[in-house]
Amino acid sequence: MVDDNKQAVRGFFEAVSDRRPADLPRFMAHDVVDHNKIIHGEADEPGAAFEGLRRQLAAFDPLTVHIDELIAEGDRVVARVTQRGVHGGAHPRMPEPTGRGFDVEAIWIFTLAEGKITEIRAVSDRLGLFLQLGWDWPQI
Repeated sequence: MVDDNKQAVRGFFEAVSDRRPADLPRFMAHDVVDHNKIIHGEADEPGAAFEGLRRQLAAFDPLTVHIDELIAEGDRVVARVTQRGVHGGAHPRMPEPTGRGFDVEAIWIFTLAEGKITEIRAVSDRLGLFLQLGWDWPQI
């Protein structure tokens, strides 16, 4: 089970990095909940992760996620990753595209059931992301 869960997470990151959003249902449950909000106000409801990932792929091209470390126990997989991309596209909750690149580290925690990701939590270097892209820090 642990190895299958790790393989599902690898497949998820490969689909994101290879810009294959149509393959995401192979790795994510239809009602997956993504608690990782890069942009304030993104939906945190079952299934919203699919649209959120599509929007991020539209905003960041290229976007790659390199797995630096993968740890699994039971129904959980933790990935330490390096995320790289260029802000070249539009996103309704992001500033206008800057054309600038970024390279940040992140920790993703996945919960899986029956070989599919059911829940995502992540912590990333958002300050580094904002600084590298030239974005203003959000005022909430």
